[in-house]
Amino acid sequence: MRRKKLQEDHVKLLLAEIGRINAALERLAGPAPAVNDWNAAEVFVWSPARQHLQPVRRPNRIEIDLIRGVDHVRDILVDNTLRFARGLPANNVLLWGARGMGKSSLVKSVHALAAKEAGSGLKLVEVHREDIATLPALMDILKEAPCPVIIFCDDLSFDHDDTSYKSLKAALDGGVEGRPDNVLLYATSNRRHLLPRDMMENEQSTAINPSEAVEEKVSLSDRFGLWLGFYKCSQADYLEMIDGYARHFDLDIPAEQLHAEALEWSTTRGSRSGRVAWQYVQDLAGRLGKPLVK
Repeated sequence: MRRKKLQEDHVKLLLAEIGRINAALERLAGPAPAVNDWNAAEVFVWSPARQHLQPVRRPNRIEIDLIRGVDHVRDILVDNTLRFARGLPANNVLLWGARGMGKSSLVKSVHALAAKEAGSGLKLVEVHREDIATLPALMDILKEAPCPVIIFCDDLSFDHDDTSYKSLKAALDGGVEGRPDNVLLYATSNRRHLLPRDMMENEQSTAINPSEAVEEKVSLSDRFGLWLGFYKCSQADYLEMIDGYARHFDLDIPAEQLHAEALEWSTTRGSRSGRVAWQYVQDLAGRLGKPLVK
């Protein structure tokens, strides 16, 4: 009887030890990949640690009609996105240029427009700058998606010792397998070639064949089929943005006062842009006691 009791205690101790080892192994392995639900939202954020697409229930975007001063590039981007959403050939897009002129806002607004008009379930997946190196893993997931997907990289650029641009090049070209037909990549940047000039010059000075070194770096931008340039806006465009916001949010203020305050605001900021216009409108709405909800 006693021997049987000792055997049972030994088995219990052994099972407990196995349980502790199993728990330790699970901690070392990290969390299991999450299940991605494409019906959860229209917009997602890529979380590489869990191989998960985090749904964004309320995307931060504005009405496309409120984005002024970029009509030409807006129309090009809308056309490209609608063709892609309808299953037709389309290009990867690099939106580059002046700060605060609505590059990222335009991408999000155009996605909303195309998703509504095409009715194909078009999704937008944002990839943070520091996660660019994980693009190949994301591509493996997206190629199985039941809908067209736009990968969105905001404020994209690369520093001197940063080699993650090679992952971006592979994602744009698709390597041997080719880029999935249901995936496009849209990126915004203040730099047309994504890499700082002194980085390219340093590569040129230390390379055996300088011209080839520079071409290797510049070729990253060449992999985007469309380059859409954004330039500093004129005073007329800036005031048009202000007027559009004031009408949209019913901000009751005389036009002369509105323009005078808006111009003074831009002078204190040292620039005129869509971002500066929006910052002034937020200040104005706060002073008038009106929420910016429409």
